[in-house]
Amino acid sequence: MHAAFFLLLGASLARYLLRHPWEIRSPWIIGLSAALAVLYVLGPVFGPRATPRLPVRLWLFTVVAVWMVLVVLAPSFAWCAVPLFYTGLRTLPIRAAIALVTLLTVFVVAAQLKLAHGGFDPNLVIAPPAVAAIATAVFVHAERLAGHQRALIDDLITTRRELAATERREGTLAERQRLAMEIHDTLAQGLSSQQMLLQAAERTWDGEPATARRHVRTARSIAEHNLAEARRFVHDLAPADLAEGGSLEEALRTVAARESAGFQVDGTPVALPERVQSALLRIAQGALANVREHAGANAAAVTLTYLEDQVVLDIADDGRGFEAGEAPGGVRGHGLPAMRARVRQLGGTLTIESTPGEGTVLSAAVPLEMP
Repeated sequence: MHAAFFLLLGASLARYLLRHPWEIRSPWIIGLSAALAVLYVLGPVFGPRATPRLPVRLWLFTVVAVWMVLVVLAPSFAWCAVPLFYTGLRTLPIRAAIALVTLLTVFVVAAQLKLAHGGFDPNLVIAPPAVAAIATAVFVHAERLAGHQRALIDDLITTRRELAATERREGTLAERQRLAMEIHDTLAQGLSSQQMLLQAAERTWDGEPATARRHVRTARSIAEHNLAEARRFVHDLAPADLAEGGSLEEALRTVAARESAGFQVDGTPVALPERVQSALLRIAQGALANVREHAGANAAAVTLTYLEDQVVLDIADDGRGFEAGEAPGGVRGHGLPAMRARVRQLGGTLTIESTPGEGTVLSAAVPLEMP
């Protein structure tokens, strides 16, 4: 519209100079055309980066007044009204803008009738109002669509912010749950083991000093391992047994040996994602801790089996077992819920088979292709 205004202004001036001999009003028309162009440039219609040098309504009134004088002197300048329609619609309230468009249309019709030199043509009366009506309708419709779009964008931004806040809250809760499981499966179980070993050492200190010293050495080993786990929490690394650079099989063998359990691998080992290795190692640690604390078992075994589509970790013991639906050792801590949560996050399944007096088998199956 800005380009159209200057194009129509220049074309109107050129038409006047080509069709009329030089006369006394010619300098006025040229001067008013230049003044109108300068006023248009100085106005605030070029967007927010332009610095308004005049109040908007005063500026628009001045532009329209200069244009009206030009139309009176040279009716060919009437078609500059079309860009002024949009300028008025952009800068004024809708009612004031429609009044301005009506005034401009009246001047255009009058100028067209004057150019007809007395001959009446219905198109000269109908066409300008029709153009003005179309221009106004298009602008009003576009403004309504823009307003609706702005409202949708605002709603989208608000929804996105709320979603981001919800995701942050969920992430915080998930991280808290993860830390709770990590602490339960490592530090809490290690401290529990140390307590039991030190209590046993205290009971046998006088009568069986060699056994007491063995319990103390084992407690010290567990303390060293827990210290490594605590440092890992600070640095957010993999489990200490994995962080030492060994494979999952080596880490499970170390954990099993620490708990005096057997270990074997079936099938052909394949590379597993770090989170799968970490989860399986944590499950083995938790299960063996439960065996030590609750099962009263004479023997336990850890088996890692690689199948075509999944990897399975089995921990079996010959302890006292428990009834189906009953938590081993009563309801306590995060043990089994933590294991189920770990396996569920990997798209796997956790099953427990136990019969009173016949031991327990815990099996964690994780697909090789994560969901």
